[in-house]
Amino acid sequence: MLPHRERLTPPLRSGDLLPARQLAAGWFLMSLIALLAWVLVVAQTDDMGVGPGTMGLSVPLFLLLWVAMMIAMMFPSVAPVAVTWARAIGRQASGAARVLRTTQFVTGYLLAWAVFGLLVYGMLVLFGGLVEGRPQAGRWIGAGAFLAAALQQFSPLKDVCLRHCRSPMSQLVRYAGFRTRARDLRVGIHHGLYCVGCCWGLMIVLIPLGSMNIAAMAAVSMIIFVEKLWRLGPLFSSAVGAVFLALAVLTALGLLHDFLLPGLRGS
Repeated sequence: MLPHRERLTPPLRSGDLLPARQLAAGWFLMSLIALLAWVLVVAQTDDMGVGPGTMGLSVPLFLLLWVAMMIAMMFPSVAPVAVTWARAIGRQASGAARVLRTTQFVTGYLLAWAVFGLLVYGMLVLFGGLVEGRPQAGRWIGAGAFLAAALQQFSPLKDVCLRHCRSPMSQLVRYAGFRTRARDLRVGIHHGLYCVGCCWGLMIVLIPLGSMNIAAMAAVSMIIFVEKLWRLGPLFSSAVGAVFLALAVLTALGLLHDFLLPGLRGS
C-alpha cells in the first residue's frame, strides 16, 4: 500500500473520460502499430524462413524481433486496456503529456514480454542443442511443449490471469490516484506480467512450430484475442487446452509429420 500522502486525485468519474473521438484515435493507432509490426515480421520471415532453434540470431537481434512479434500478436488484444488507461489518466494529462504517459504504459507492457523473450531464447538454445543429431528428441520436446501448453490452459494461474486480462481496471485503477515515479511504466509492467501469466503456454507452442512461423503466430494471436475479448473466452480457452492435449499425444506417438514441428528439426 502506498503512503497516504502520495494520493493525488479522488476516484475517477464518468465525466473525466476522454471524448469518443480521442478514444477511437487510440484504438486506430494501436491497430496501425500492430499492422506495421506484422509487415516487419513477415518481411523478416521471408528472408529467414522457418527453422529450428534461434536460427543463428544473437540475443539482441532475437529480442528486437521478439518485441516486434509481441507488438503484432498482442496489441490487438491489449488495445482496449491501453485505451482504457488513457481514459483513466485523461483528466490528469493532456496532449503530449498523455501521449508520453500512454507510451510509458505500453513500454512497461513490452518490457514484461521482453523478459519472457529471454527465457524463450534460452529454451531455444537448449532444445536446439538437444535435437542436434537426435531425431527422436524433437518429438518428445514437441510433445512436452504441447502438454505444458495444455496444462497451462486448465491451470488456476491461467484462470486468475485471464480474469485480470478480461477486466484489469479493478486492479490498475488503484494506481490512478497516486503520484509515484514511473507510475505508468509500473502499470504497464503490472498488466504485462499478468498477460505473460495468461499466455506463456500459448507462446511456448512456437518452439515446436517454429518461432518465426507466421501461420502459427497468427493462430496464437487469434486465440489470445478471442480468449480476452469474447464473452465465452474462458470456455474457448478450455477447448484450446483440449486441442493442445491431443497434439501432445499425437506428437508423442509419432503421428505428426516432421513438417509440423519445424522448430525441432535436428541436422
